[in-house]
Amino acid sequence: MHIRYHSLILVVLFVISSITYASISAKHSYIKVDKQWSNKKYDRYFKKYSKRYFGPNMDWRWFKAQAIAESGLKNNAKSRVGALGIMQIMPKTFVEIRKKRPYIENIHQAHWNIAAGIYYNRYMFKRIGVIENDQHKLNLTFASYNAGYGRVRKALKKSKTKKWQDVKQHVPKQTRAYVRKINELMSHHKKANSSLRIYINKIYNFFS
Repeated sequence: MHIRYHSLILVVLFVISSITYASISAKHSYIKVDKQWSNKKYDRYFKKYSKRYFGPNMDWRWFKAQAIAESGLKNNAKSRVGALGIMQIMPKTFVEIRKKRPYIENIHQAHWNIAAGIYYNRYMFKRIGVIENDQHKLNLTFASYNAGYGRVRKALKKSKTKKWQDVKQHVPKQTRAYVRKINELMSHHKKANSSLRIYINKIYNFFS
């Protein structure tokens, strides 16, 4: 009887928390974003290749946020300039990636498209060099992914510091918006998860 009662509580908690979460999302007009974050189809690939190319301490969700910004997690996405897949990789770039990592096989397969995108981020990350603040360096990596390393290198030379808030003044407007969107996606996801945990804990404490 006790087990059944406990199970019932868990079901109630799940339903109420889901409703609460939906209402929070609706209030802030983030329903579409939440739907994209709740798509777990490719999470194992983001986790796998984030760990492979950046190590276990990198939060893989940064690359999922980047993929949402790039394609909305649509594997069949194609930009007007020809970028393909979830990570929106140009075919010429993919050829160069394959020269360094031949096991990355097919740009049209989600698995390899994500692997290629995260590897390319790592390539840019290393080219940027020593930046004391990891977050600034990650933002510069995303900027390089979007605008090309050459433009970011020129921006670094023009900037007084290597901090993103200074460097971003010298990169294209589109690139500033791109990096901002990734950060906003990540920030919203963290806040939503935090709010959800708080509500679940309150409800659980009420029933316990």
